[in-house]
Amino acid sequence: MRNRAFCTLFFIALAVAPALAQDQADNFPRYNFNAGGGYGIGRGLVGSLVGNSFFGVGGAGVNLSRVFGLSGEFMYYDLTLRPSVSNRQGLPGNSGSLDSFSLNGIVRAPYHWGPFGAYGIFGVGFYRRTESTTKETLSYGPCQPAWVWWDVYCNGNPPSIQTPQTISTFTKDAGGYNFGGGITYRLNHLHNAKIYGEFRYHKAYHSDTETVVWPLTVGLRW
Repeated sequence: MRNRAFCTLFFIALAVAPALAQDQADNFPRYNFNAGGGYGIGRGLVGSLVGNSFFGVGGAGVNLSRVFGLSGEFMYYDLTLRPSVSNRQGLPGNSGSLDSFSLNGIVRAPYHWGPFGAYGIFGVGFYRRTESTTKETLSYGPCQPAWVWWDVYCNGNPPSIQTPQTISTFTKDAGGYNFGGGITYRLNHLHNAKIYGEFRYHKAYHSDTETVVWPLTVGLRW
């Protein structure tokens, strides 16, 4: 239900933005760009298996008016397991990532406070989660929480492996959404770039478990 509400708001904004743009002055940047990175907070299974980690993001889009804009954005988010998790759960040499491509609507505050501004951002996207480990054969025994990201088949009570399985690299795709907001500080150089600080909520509906991260970003917007 909550996902449908965000999608509805997103498409309403797309529908009304061109009409509002006709009422705006024509002297605003036609294109927008952003690049940044920071520290992400893992939630749910991401929080227990990975914890907090680093990420990078970049995007480009068009402005429909001073208030409304669209942006296509790529995010790389590190999903390498905690060393204690990979060692305890039999996943040596682990590395992982969440790669996302999203289409976002940007709503900027119509008023500025000196060099400061504010905006909200929301959108939908495609999320690819990839996890790798040194090729391992899992034999009989109880299943471990992290194995769900490799689609390991377990059954029984308690869940356990009944048939030996080999794992190495596993990728799973899903749709999802994001929303958040940020504050900007206008510079007088770098082509009028703005330093921005931003909080976002990303949720991807992977079939094994939802993947939820909270990126905290610092970067530049144009």
